[in-house]
Amino acid sequence: MRSACRTILCSLAAFGLWLQPHLAGAQSEAERVAAEAIAIGSPGGAGGDPQTSVAQPVFSAGRAAEVTTSFQPLLGPAGDPGGYRAFLERHGITFGLISVAETYRNLRGGLRRGSTGLTLLDLDVDVDLDTFIGWKGATAHATVYQIQGSGTSRSRVGNLMTISEIEALPASRLSELWLEQSLFDDRLFLRVGQLSADTEYMVSQTSILFANGTFGWPEIFAANMVDGGPAYPLSAPTVRLKYVPTPDLSFQASLIDGTPGGGDPRSGIDPQRRNPNGIRFPVSDPPLVIGEVSYAYNTRPGAEGRPGTVTLGGWHRFGRVDAITPDPVSGLARRVSGDSGLYGLIDQTIYQEPDDPNDGASVFLRASASPSDRNLVDVYVDTGIAYRGLFPGRSDDTLGLALGFTHISRAARRLDTIAAVQGDTPTPRRSAETLVEATYQAVLAPGIALQPTVQYIVHPGGGIANPRDPDGKRVRNSTVLGLRFITRY
Repeated sequence: MRSACRTILCSLAAFGLWLQPHLAGAQSEAERVAAEAIAIGSPGGAGGDPQTSVAQPVFSAGRAAEVTTSFQPLLGPAGDPGGYRAFLERHGITFGLISVAETYRNLRGGLRRGSTGLTLLDLDVDVDLDTFIGWKGATAHATVYQIQGSGTSRSRVGNLMTISEIEALPASRLSELWLEQSLFDDRLFLRVGQLSADTEYMVSQTSILFANGTFGWPEIFAANMVDGGPAYPLSAPTVRLKYVPTPDLSFQASLIDGTPGGGDPRSGIDPQRRNPNGIRFPVSDPPLVIGEVSYAYNTRPGAEGRPGTVTLGGWHRFGRVDAITPDPVSGLARRVSGDSGLYGLIDQTIYQEPDDPNDGASVFLRASASPSDRNLVDVYVDTGIAYRGLFPGRSDDTLGLALGFTHISRAARRLDTIAAVQGDTPTPRRSAETLVEATYQAVLAPGIALQPTVQYIVHPGGGIANPRDPDGKRVRNSTVLGLRFITRY
């Protein structure tokens, strides 16, 4: 399977590289810039907010991205055989099919060396119910995944911050299915159905460039929320309310079933196996509440400063959760009341090309904290920089460098100390995991992109013992190379 995936990926990449020079038209750079609409301030920012990051990439496998480019025009009449797509659009139905094929190789360190391959087919369908049946202000949406291959983090590295944002167990899965009603002149939006929180919360328009999953749904959420939280590849029944009093300011909050996998999260069964196709809709578990406020500034034409977005938010899960360390008197496991976290982020454009306002550099900074006594991770920080259009003639390409830091909680480290004292073999004490990723996304044609990436992981798993080492030494630092090929129809 891995060999076949690599062969397909290399073939697609070669086709894209061959296709690119054949698509170069006679349009001059000045004509191209004049034809482009100004991106800053447009509603096409990742996460459903106004775009403030000039370096937001054209493509992303992240669910929060607003990917609109398509290779359909390249196919001419064959791009819409029978005119079925145009017919559906006239009746308010639009769809997009994204294909992501990628391969990674762990060059050194981690659990073991070797290669893995992953493929993801993502079908998104949107229905404007006003056009379709005359239901004013209403829209419907569905997302379906088909996932194949194996993940590098799970089988090769053993780290916390997942090497690929599309890593998941092979499955055909219903991801999202919801209905939204807008009210009060499109200022209030009520959305009900099965939703993924990673499409709207803690979203950085700059960080969605990167392949590592932590730059989408941060590792502190994935580690601390039950079943990894309502994020890819799992979703959960949700009621979401969003209020937009001005184009630059928004408030949103979601009430979510707190166990996306359904069933008993203490059973030891992987939540992806408890809810293998996304058609188990749990509604009786203790709820999870997430809320955030986001403000976009300097988005209007003529603004003196550079555009940016600042976001503050938090989450709380009701019910009882397991504490990390046992009761100091009885030595038995403890249950404590609820769990929570606070977070914030800044997305800031720091430079725009004088001759092309849609090219330039942006930076991001995100941070989050959770109580130490009941969570594996208590502090998380990531940051990075991206530049879109750095090289002449490559206006749609994006180059980026990012850093992620996941700190193991004091309670978890205390548990490691207890295990080391009571065990018969040496056991390392975890501390933190650090990740560095560099990537370059090359847009080969409308709807076609190639993206190599290199990641370096310091102390995978926070410094866990290598199960293959009889002396219990730590898993060594890992270096991973990856190549991703993305198409959208």
